[in-house]
Amino acid sequence: MKTNAQNAGNGPKAKRARHSKKHPEPKTDVRPWGKFEEYATNRKVTVKIITVKKGGVLSLQSHKNREEHWVCLDNGLTAIIGNRKIPLRKGQLVIVPKGAKHRMIAKREARFLEISLGHFDENDIVRYEDRYGRAK
Repeated sequence: MKTNAQNAGNGPKAKRARHSKKHPEPKTDVRPWGKFEEYATNRKVTVKIITVKKGGVLSLQSHKNREEHWVCLDNGLTAIIGNRKIPLRKGQLVIVPKGAKHRMIAKREARFLEISLGHFDENDIVRYEDRYGRAK
Protein backbone atom coordinates (compact mmCIF):
# COMPACT_ATOMS: atom_id res chain seq x y z
CA MET A 1 0.00 0.00 0.00
CA LYS A 2 1.32 3.45 -0.93
CA THR A 3 1.75 6.18 1.65
CA ASN A 4 0.28 9.65 1.16
CA ALA A 5 3.76 10.93 0.29
CA GLN A 6 4.10 8.30 -2.44
CA ASN A 7 0.64 9.12 -3.78
CA ALA A 8 1.59 12.81 -3.84
CA GLY A 9 4.56 12.10 -6.09
CA ASN A 10 7.26 12.19 -3.44
CA GLY A 11 7.80 8.43 -3.44
CA PRO A 12 10.36 6.31 -5.25
CA LYS A 13 8.75 6.81 -8.66
CA ALA A 14 9.11 10.61 -8.52
CA LYS A 15 11.82 11.75 -10.93
CA ARG A 16 13.96 14.71 -9.96
CA ALA A 17 16.94 16.08 -11.83
CA ARG A 18 19.34 18.80 -10.73
CA HIS A 19 22.68 19.79 -12.28
CA SER A 20 24.60 21.81 -9.71
CA LYS A 21 23.76 23.75 -6.58
CA LYS A 22 24.75 26.99 -8.29
CA HIS A 23 22.56 26.49 -11.39
CA PRO A 24 20.10 23.66 -10.71
CA GLU A 25 17.83 22.35 -13.42
CA PRO A 26 14.16 22.52 -12.51
CA LYS A 27 12.97 19.66 -10.36
CA THR A 28 10.65 17.40 -12.37
CA ASP A 29 8.02 15.52 -10.38
CA VAL A 30 6.02 12.86 -12.21
CA ARG A 31 2.42 12.38 -11.09
CA PRO A 32 -0.31 10.01 -12.30
CA TRP A 33 -1.88 12.89 -14.25
CA GLY A 34 1.38 14.12 -15.82
CA LYS A 35 4.24 16.12 -14.27
CA PHE A 36 5.32 19.52 -13.00
CA GLU A 37 8.61 21.38 -13.16
CA GLU A 38 9.59 23.35 -10.08
CA TYR A 39 12.04 26.19 -10.76
CA ALA A 40 12.45 27.61 -7.24
CA THR A 41 11.61 26.23 -3.81
CA ASN A 42 11.44 28.44 -0.74
CA ARG A 43 13.73 31.06 -2.29
CA LYS A 44 13.39 34.81 -2.62
CA VAL A 45 12.24 35.19 -6.25
CA THR A 46 10.46 37.55 -8.61
CA VAL A 47 8.61 35.94 -11.52
CA LYS A 48 7.51 37.71 -14.71
CA ILE A 49 6.19 36.71 -18.10
CA ILE A 50 7.81 39.05 -20.62
CA THR A 51 6.34 39.57 -24.09
CA VAL A 52 8.75 40.82 -26.75
CA LYS A 53 7.25 42.39 -29.87
CA LYS A 54 8.23 41.11 -33.33
CA GLY A 55 11.68 42.58 -34.03
CA GLY A 56 12.02 43.70 -30.39
CA VAL A 57 15.41 43.69 -28.70
CA LEU A 58 15.86 44.01 -24.95
CA SER A 59 18.77 46.11 -23.66
CA LEU A 60 22.19 44.53 -23.44
CA GLN A 61 22.34 44.64 -19.65
CA SER A 62 23.62 43.03 -16.47
CA HIS A 63 22.61 42.83 -12.79
CA LYS A 64 24.92 42.61 -9.80
CA ASN A 65 22.31 41.49 -7.27
CA ARG A 66 20.44 38.69 -9.06
CA GLU A 67 20.66 35.84 -11.52
CA GLU A 68 17.84 35.07 -13.93
CA HIS A 69 16.38 31.83 -15.23
CA TRP A 70 14.56 32.23 -18.54
CA VAL A 71 12.05 29.68 -19.79
CA CYS A 72 11.04 30.14 -23.42
CA LEU A 73 7.24 30.04 -23.77
CA ASP A 74 7.05 30.60 -27.54
CA ASN A 75 9.38 29.88 -30.45
CA GLY A 76 11.09 32.83 -32.14
CA LEU A 77 13.41 34.06 -29.36
CA THR A 78 17.20 34.24 -29.26
CA ALA A 79 19.03 34.76 -25.96
CA ILE A 80 22.40 36.51 -25.84
CA ILE A 81 24.33 35.62 -22.66
CA GLY A 82 27.91 36.81 -22.52
CA ASN A 83 29.27 36.08 -26.01
CA ARG A 84 26.89 33.13 -26.59
CA LYS A 85 23.95 33.46 -29.01
CA ILE A 86 21.32 30.83 -28.17
CA PRO A 87 18.29 30.25 -30.44
CA LEU A 88 15.58 29.07 -28.04
CA ARG A 89 12.91 26.42 -28.41
CA LYS A 90 9.60 26.47 -26.57
CA GLY A 91 10.17 25.02 -23.09
CA GLN A 92 13.95 25.56 -23.10
CA LEU A 93 15.60 26.93 -19.95
CA VAL A 94 18.67 29.17 -19.99
CA ILE A 95 20.39 30.66 -16.97
CA VAL A 96 21.79 34.18 -16.84
CA PRO A 97 24.46 34.26 -14.12
CA LYS A 98 24.69 37.26 -11.80
CA GLY A 99 26.83 39.94 -13.51
CA ALA A 100 26.61 38.45 -17.04
CA LYS A 101 25.75 40.72 -19.95
CA HIS A 102 22.53 39.50 -21.56
CA ARG A 103 19.60 40.36 -23.81
CA MET A 104 16.68 38.75 -25.63
CA ILE A 105 15.80 39.21 -29.32
CA ALA A 106 12.48 38.27 -30.96
CA LYS A 107 11.98 37.27 -34.62
CA ARG A 108 8.21 37.26 -33.98
CA GLU A 109 6.13 38.25 -30.97
CA ALA A 110 7.07 35.77 -28.27
CA ARG A 111 7.04 35.34 -24.50
CA PHE A 112 9.43 34.02 -21.89
CA LEU A 113 9.15 33.37 -18.18
CA GLU A 114 11.77 35.23 -16.16
CA ILE A 115 12.58 33.94 -12.67
CA SER A 116 14.88 36.38 -10.87
CA LEU A 117 16.78 34.89 -7.93
CA GLY A 118 18.26 37.23 -5.37
CA HIS A 119 17.45 40.84 -4.56
CA PHE A 120 15.13 42.18 -7.26
CA ASP A 121 15.24 45.89 -8.05
CA GLU A 122 14.66 47.40 -11.51
CA ASN A 123 17.34 49.99 -10.60
CA ASP A 124 19.90 47.13 -10.52
CA ILE A 125 20.00 47.19 -14.35
CA VAL A 126 23.24 48.35 -15.97
CA ARG A 127 22.50 49.01 -19.67
CA TYR A 128 25.38 48.79 -22.15
CA GLU A 129 23.36 49.06 -25.39
CA ASP A 130 19.74 49.99 -25.91
CA ARG A 131 18.00 50.78 -29.18
CA TYR A 132 15.37 52.80 -27.26
CA GLY A 133 17.88 55.34 -25.87
CA ARG A 134 17.95 54.09 -22.25
CA ALA A 135 21.68 53.16 -22.02
CA LYS A 136 23.75 55.42 -19.78
